[in-house]
Amino acid sequence: MSAPALPESFGNYALGETFTEVLPPAGIAWWPQTAGWAALGAVLGLYLLYRAGRALRRWHRNRYRREARAELQNLAATAGGEQFAAALSELLKRTALAAFPRREVAPLHGEPWVAFLNTHCATAPFDGEAAALIARGQYLGAPLGEPQRRALVHACQLWILTHRGPADA
Repeated sequence: MSAPALPESFGNYALGETFTEVLPPAGIAWWPQTAGWAALGAVLGLYLLYRAGRALRRWHRNRYRREARAELQNLAATAGGEQFAAALSELLKRTALAAFPRREVAPLHGEPWVAFLNTHCATAPFDGEAAALIARGQYLGAPLGEPQRRALVHACQLWILTHRGPADA
């Protein structure tokens, strides 16, 4: 089945044969037409590259924090017993050695070690019992209770996340 043939004059008869269709104007180009916009775009592009480079350097510089947090979570989930506080103190010492000069961190132990940790953090995370556990944790003979473990892990995590070293200034 085919469509019937169309008449010779088809469409709007009022327009007649003198009608010419109006053509739309050419599209507007998206490329800037003046040098000022190109210069602004170049400056903006350089600024974005600079910010991306700084973010990448910061991310790379804080790799030791991410590794310390992962190890802390692993210790909190698996370790226990008498050596838990000593293991946390060792983790904090390795983290501090990654952020500070060795001559400042390596000789510290006991109360000066806890004082060092507290002074390089905006809020002192180790106070009272947590400070005593970090200072003398390797010498304790009894395992820690669950509230003590949680408080100590929280204080360690707070120090790892918020301490400020020489490179952070």
